[in-house]
Order: sequence, then structure tokens, then C-alpha cells
Amino acid sequence: MIMQVGIVSVMIYGISAVLGASNVSEEHGQCPLGFFPCGNLTVCLPQLLHCNGADDCGNQADEENCGDNNGWPHLFDKYFGMPNNDAGTKSNACLLGLVPDPCLCRDLELDCDGANFKDVPTVSVNITMMSLQRNRLRKLNGHIFFQYRSLKKLYLQHNLIRVVSPNAFRGLYNLTRLYLSYNKISVLMPEVFQDLHNLEWLILENNRLQRVTSTTFLGLHSLVLLVLLNNNLSRLDDICQEMPRLNWLDLEGNQIERVGNLTFRSCSMLTVLVLQRNRISHLHDQAFSPLHKLGELDLSSNSITAFPSHFFVQLVDLLQLNISYNPILDLEVDHFDNLHKLKSLVIEGIEIGNIQSRMFEPLRNLTHIYFKKFQYCGYAPHVRSCKPNTDGISSLEDMLANIVLRVFVWVVSATTCFGNIFVICMRSYIRSENKLHAMCIISLCCADGLMGVYLFMIGAYDLKFRGEYNRHAQAWMDSAACQVVGSLAMLSTEVSVLLLTYLTLEKYISIVYPFRYLTPGRRRTVTILVAIWVLGFIIAFLPLVCKGAFRNFYGTNGVCFPLHSEQRETEGAQIYSIVIFLGLNLAAFLIIVLSYGSMFYNIQRTGTQTTKYSNHIKKELTIAKRFFSIVITDSLCWIPIFILKILSLMQVEIPGSISSWVVIFILPINSALNPILYTLTTRPFKETLVQVWANYRQRRPLLGSRPAHLHPFTWLEIAPLQEGSQATTLALTSPDFQPHPTSCAS
Repeated sequence: MIMQVGIVSVMIYGISAVLGASNVSEEHGQCPLGFFPCGNLTVCLPQLLHCNGADDCGNQADEENCGDNNGWPHLFDKYFGMPNNDAGTKSNACLLGLVPDPCLCRDLELDCDGANFKDVPTVSVNITMMSLQRNRLRKLNGHIFFQYRSLKKLYLQHNLIRVVSPNAFRGLYNLTRLYLSYNKISVLMPEVFQDLHNLEWLILENNRLQRVTSTTFLGLHSLVLLVLLNNNLSRLDDICQEMPRLNWLDLEGNQIERVGNLTFRSCSMLTVLVLQRNRISHLHDQAFSPLHKLGELDLSSNSITAFPSHFFVQLVDLLQLNISYNPILDLEVDHFDNLHKLKSLVIEGIEIGNIQSRMFEPLRNLTHIYFKKFQYCGYAPHVRSCKPNTDGISSLEDMLANIVLRVFVWVVSATTCFGNIFVICMRSYIRSENKLHAMCIISLCCADGLMGVYLFMIGAYDLKFRGEYNRHAQAWMDSAACQVVGSLAMLSTEVSVLLLTYLTLEKYISIVYPFRYLTPGRRRTVTILVAIWVLGFIIAFLPLVCKGAFRNFYGTNGVCFPLHSEQRETEGAQIYSIVIFLGLNLAAFLIIVLSYGSMFYNIQRTGTQTTKYSNHIKKELTIAKRFFSIVITDSLCWIPIFILKILSLMQVEIPGSISSWVVIFILPINSALNPILYTLTTRPFKETLVQVWANYRQRRPLLGSRPAHLHPFTWLEIAPLQEGSQATTLALTSPDFQPHPTSCAS
């Protein structure tokens, strides 16, 4: 059985089958930590294979019970999922006599939705359900429903109601459902609901209520569901005092700032409490102590920075807890120790600096947990469903989640390393007329080669963690190796862009101002190259030296490159990102594009004035293609990176899959293509290969001898010409003219 499941894992995850499957322990009758059973089979699969959309068990057991129905769905069925005994006894005929023309009648129920009524219509007193949704009601006058003693359900949503008379609902002793949502009610007078002794549901969402007190709900002894969602409530005073049976309370989207020890003092029957999207910043340590039956508590999207030490101790029946998207700094290790029945824990959007397995070990019944980072799942291996299971770049199984990226990282790495090393060797071998320019090209190839080393390291660590990345994710991103790898990528891109800008400006001056340009000497060239590399090292390794200002700058994702961060950057890191990505690199890109455009314009203008060169148009087209390839590859590489970084600084949510493709494919694309496009495919290089091959085939035993018909090859570099504009034109329009290689800035 183990071998069978292992084969399935191999088919789906390749070498991730190392994780394999495990037998159920005969001694304890349970799976090892981090593994879960395949239904009634004696096989256990690891956490990452459960609820992943694939039938890894072979009997679909690993894909069953994946939905999170804990909390209110479970409690709703328990308390409100009672069958409707009247459903099969209703008549299709209208039993209300005459009804207003736009309305629909069935049995004793009246539907007047969207009829544009400005007043409540008059109908038979036997009516049991009245729906007046989407009308133009502005005021509910006193005793307006008094004659409808049999009314059980009243729907008044989506009207323009501003005023509700204190006697509006007098006489509705049998009413069980009252919907007043999506109106403009700002005040509810005391005792307005005093005759609604059988009311079970009161829905007041999306109004303008500013305050409610216990006297507001006087008489609602049977109320079990109260929804006050999206109002302007800022204060609550013992809200359940007149509603002893209140079971469900939804206060989402209000302006509540604090919850005191008396707010829910009388809410002992409450099972669902929703306080999402308020402004809560203070919680009394005994605020929820009376809520012994509470099954779901939602405190998400508030301003809570910390919970009192024993805040959750009394909530022993809690099934679902949501504290996500609060500015919580740390969670105490024993915060959840008493929540033994908890099945769903939502802590999305929280950076848990002190996270450890001990926090979640007491939650033995936990089946669903939701983190900000999928790397945190490694701290809760006993939870069957852990989300998110990927950040778009990495997944629970692999550092590179996409199989195409896993293959492509090796292809780009090999192409980049081999191509640049080959060019470095050939440049050293070929006798060049312009040694200084060759030195710059070799330096550029060294920088581009570092990108290949970076990709090789990412691919190697991806292989190392294959199939169990979630166990090592956080440690990897915090490690020195990740910091150094990220620094290499930054060093490569920044040195490349600085070198490229220097080469572009040098060529621009020599072409546009040929008579004013002085050929740079060896000392100046070496000084500039050393300065560029020193500046590149400073830019790349500054975040490592100043850890306090940058935090874990390179360790925000599995590929260790800071293009996009889920967590908010420090002020220092944010300024650094703007200066480097949107200052230095963007300026370099604009300089290169404008310089090449100006060069092409000057070549075209000078070539037009030269009438002696018969193949001018053809050769001009060749140069144009070279210029186009330079600009288009730079644009394809840099523009997406600029856009991505701008969106990141604007805190726009960016899918991780986009970031992964940018880092693995777009970022190193020029580093990989430079040797191919601008050295290996040029005519001088091809001629060199031909002569090397000919020398190899016709080599002589004497080292100093050389065939008379073979001429030594000289690499043709463009040097400044001083003889005249016509000579300049001939050199620029020559087929041997090669624009400089490009490299991508991130």
C-alpha cells in the first residue's frame, strides 16, 4: 500500500515522493505528526497532499471535508435550520381578497416589491407575510401595521425610511421576522419594539444608527438574531439586557472603539458575535467572560494591537476565531491554550514575529488555519487544512511552485553562465584593436554571469527542499545564504546598468561629437570600472550591513529578491527602493533610450549626406535593426519591473506568480541574451570561429609556423575617427558596426 501511494505521488510530484506515505501507527492507531489518514485506509499522506485538488489517496478521502463549515454555518443549521412545516400546506390561490394591482398574492402572503409605493397598502387583516422591498416609503407612522395581528414576516428593505414612529409596530404580537435594512434610519426610539414579543430576527444593516441602548430593544424577549451591520454605532451599553435569548449578534462595519466588561454582560446565550470592520483598539480583559456558549467570534479588521493575557480563557465552546488584519505585534505563546474545541483559526494579515509550534499545539481539534504567509504552515503540522498553500512563487512542496519555472531556472542559468564565460574567454583570446573597450565588455559579462550564479543557487536550493519546502521556508528566508544570493542578484543588475550607461554615453559622444571626443586612456577606464563595481557592492550589500534599517530585506520571498514584499517595508528600505529602482535604474533606462535614438538620428542624417556609398539604405536598415533590438529588449526587461515596483510602493496587491516570472524570466533575460545577440551572432565572431576551426584542422607541428594564406584575425572595434565626417559615416554604416550589449536593471 505504501508503494502504491508512493507511485501516485511520483506521478504528481516527481521526486517529492521522498515525503511518501506512512502507515497508520498500530500502537496508537493514528498518523505521525504532519500526516493525515486516507479515510478507512491504513495509509497516511502528508499535510501538503490534503485538499490540494488531486486524488492522492485513490479514494478521494484526502479531498473530503475540505470546506470550512465551522462557526456560523454549523451554528446556523443547529439553531435555525428547522424545517418549514407550512411549506407543503400553502395554497397557490390568493386568500387575501382584493390586493393592489402591482402586487402578487399567494395564499396569505403579499409581494409588492418594486411597486413604487409611498405608503403601506391596505389589505386583508389575515395577511401573514408582507414584502415591501424597493419602494419609496419614507416614514413609518404610528399604528400603521396595527390591524395586521397575524403578520409573521415583514420585509421593508431598500426603502427611504428615515423616521420610525414609537408606535409603528404596535399590535404585531406574532411577528417573527422584521427586515429594515438598507434604509436611512438614524434613531430608534425607546420601546419601539415593545409589542414584538415573538420576534426572532431583527435585521437593521446599512442604516445610520448612531446609538442603541437596552431600552431600544425593550420587549424583544424572544429575539435570537440581531444584525446591526454597517451603521454608525460607536458605543454599546449592555445590549442584551432586554433580549435574554439573543443568539446571534452582527455588528460589522460600525464605529465601535472599545468593548468594556459590561457590554455583553447579559448575553449568556450568544453563540455568534461579529465585530468585524470596527475601530476597536481597547478590549477589557473580561469583555467576553459571560459568553460561555459563544461558538464564533469575529474581531477582524480592527485596530487591536494586543490581547490581554487571559482574554480567551472563558471561551471554552469557541469553534471559530477570526482576529485577522489587526496591527497585532506579537501573540503570547499560551493565548489559545483553553480553546480545546476550536476548529477554525483565522490570523491572516498578521506578521507573527514570535511564531512557534507551541502556540498551536493545544488546539488538537483544529482542522483549518489561515496565516498571512504559507511558510507559517510549518508551525502547525497537525492541522489538516492550512492556507495559503502558496505565495505564487513558492508552495508547501517546492520553493518554485510552477514546474515551468523549475525547469526554466536551469535553462536560463546555464545559458547565462555558459554564454558570458565563453565571451570572456574569446575576448581574451582575440587580438583587439580596442583593448579598453574589450575590458568594459568583459566586465559587463562578469556582471551578467553573476545573474547566472544567482539562478543556479536558486535552482540548487529548490532541489534541496523539493517536496518539503514548508518545513524549511522560514529558516531559508532568514538564512545568510538567502541574503548573499539576493545580494548577488542585486549586484549583477546594478553593475550591469551602470556599465551599460557608461558604454552608451561613451559611444554617444564619439558618434554625435566625433571631433570633440578624446579617446579615454587606460587609467580613466580602469578607474571608472573600479568605481562602478565599488558602487554596485555598496548598493547590493548595504541592506545586509544596516539590518536595523532594512530588516530582512532580501528574505521576503523564496527567491530572495526584493522586487515585491507582502510585509510593509521600513522607512529606510522604502527610500532605498525608490532611489534604486525608480531613481537610478529609471534614469539609466531613459539615458540609454534617448542616446540610442540620437545616435540613430545622426547616423541617418550623416548617411543621407553621403552620396558615394551605394549600399547606404541596406546598411542603414541593418543598423536600425540593431538599435531596435537594443531598445526593445531593454524595454521588455525594465518596463515591467518599473511598473511592478511602483504598484508595490502604492501597496497594490500583486499576485506572487507575476513576481516569480519577473524574477526568474524577465530580470535575467538580457543577461542570458547579451552574449548571443551581441557577440556570438556577429560577423567578426563568426569569422573568428571559422579561422579557429581552420587552424585546428591545418595545425602545424611547429608552434611558430603559420600557413601563408591564413591571416591573423583582428576584432573590429569602433574607435573615434578624426579624419572627417565622411570617414565617420563609412565606419558607422559598416556591417561590422556592433552596438554594445545590454543588461537588465531591476
